[in-house]
Amino acid sequence: MSQIKTKEGVVVSDKMTKTRVVRIERVYRHPRYERVITRSKRLKAHDETNATKVGDRVLIEETRPMSKEKRWRIRQVLSRAS
Repeated sequence: MSQIKTKEGVVVSDKMTKTRVVRIERVYRHPRYERVITRSKRLKAHDETNATKVGDRVLIEETRPMSKEKRWRIRQVLSRAS
């Protein structure tokens, strides 16, 4: 049995119905230059009830393909946008 992948990110777009674009940031140190680098990725996540808005911090989990680009589902809202 495999573990379900989860990631934490911020909702950056809520223009689509039942879909949110979530920005995932990862911070790592460059192997040679030792400099701290921030890289981000934008993933489309399913939001059945359209409950989240731009700026919300959410936990997303991997799921079956729901459309051409959508492979994640919003599991819970960690904090609301102020």
